[in-house]
Amino acid sequence: MSTQEGPAPSLWASLKEAVRGTEQDFTEAPVGRAILLLAVPMVLEMLMESVFAIVDVFFVSRLGAEAIATVGLTESILALLYALAMGLSIGATAMIARRTGEKDPDAAARVAVQTIGLGVLVSLPIAVAGVVFAQPLLSLLGGSSWVVEHGYRYTQILLGGNVIILLLFLINAIFRGVGDAAVSMRVLGLANALNILLCPCLVLGLGPFPELGVVGAATATTLGRGAGVCYQFYRLFRGTSRVAIRRQHLRFEPATMLAMLRLSGSATFQTLLGTASWTLLVRIVASAGSAAVAGYTIGMRIILFALLPSWGMSNAAATLVGQNLGARRPERAEQAVWRAGFYNMVFLGSVGLGFILFAEPLIATFTQEPPVAAVAVRCLRVVSTGFLFYAYGMVLTQALNGAGDTRTPTILNLVCFWGIELPLAWLLNGPLGLGPTGAFAAIAVAFSVFALLSAWVFRLGRWKLHRV
Repeated sequence: MSTQEGPAPSLWASLKEAVRGTEQDFTEAPVGRAILLLAVPMVLEMLMESVFAIVDVFFVSRLGAEAIATVGLTESILALLYALAMGLSIGATAMIARRTGEKDPDAAARVAVQTIGLGVLVSLPIAVAGVVFAQPLLSLLGGSSWVVEHGYRYTQILLGGNVIILLLFLINAIFRGVGDAAVSMRVLGLANALNILLCPCLVLGLGPFPELGVVGAATATTLGRGAGVCYQFYRLFRGTSRVAIRRQHLRFEPATMLAMLRLSGSATFQTLLGTASWTLLVRIVASAGSAAVAGYTIGMRIILFALLPSWGMSNAAATLVGQNLGARRPERAEQAVWRAGFYNMVFLGSVGLGFILFAEPLIATFTQEPPVAAVAVRCLRVVSTGFLFYAYGMVLTQALNGAGDTRTPTILNLVCFWGIELPLAWLLNGPLGLGPTGAFAAIAVAFSVFALLSAWVFRLGRWKLHRV
């Protein structure tokens, strides 16, 4: 259905359509409107994903630095799980977007089934390892004796229930691939609403609820995400969304799963490289004690609050690239990416400036402990200096992923985050004596180099030749 007939809808009408959901064909709509209709719900979805982290640390911060450190160290482990989920999601989105552009909804539904099955299979060994080895993992990451002895149940709950996290990511990737971004947004809205209601009750013991401390945060988050997954399945099997799973799709298809594994394997390694670097950064910062880890945790949670919505814009670009390549319109795909990159730069650059100017009052809402606050303020200000460049880098690399070229972003992650960021962080933090501030500066430098290299590779145009 073409949308180029008649007057263009107003901005307000387009925003309402984006949030409500649309039947728009994104291979035919004007590029700016297609970006808006996809990006608005995707940005809101990622914003709500980041709310999980902010809500947990907000209430756990009332319990002291050791409790915050428990959340931070566990989050560094979960970052590897998120990397796995995002890697699988990249493959799922690319394949489903391509099938959607080819106007083959049955093939998209078959890919969706294989995606869900793969997520369940992958989650089982992670759950067992997380429950059994929670304490050794926290100790390995530099956790204090209190964290290891009292905080490990928080880690056990989140890793033991990792299938919920994986399915939440993967099924939302399915909806994004077909252009049903508003459904993904509603899923996170439901999950967040339940988490926001339960977290203070279970952490602080409000009303009839037991006071579970840091364990209550893990319980609330798992229940909230679980509700979101239930809603996802309802939408998939209801048959009214753009992707509808029916009985004939419920079978194991080795060829489809192997194709997805080939695509997702490189994408998973790509995201593991990026997020594993965050885990090692926590270890570098942990050499300065629990206050430094707590400050890093608060600062990075706020930064992720800004970066995740930007991933929403990046995901919109990936969907448009996949669908337009499927429709054999590569030049339109390229136009959409550069436009989305500019929008992301304006947004993230503005947020970064706000973080630099208002870091102290923002951090004060999370902690009143001077050593923790000082580290968090430095983290927020220093890392934000790289936002302007990274905004483009995020969109460009996701566009490559959306085209099925997952190998190139993997190399970029390896060079920038392992070849530059980690060695520089270690050097500045330790031998050169800058402490955590040095690690934060290394992040900003890596962000900037990543963006410049991504722009150079994207301009070469080889991604237009990839087949999915």
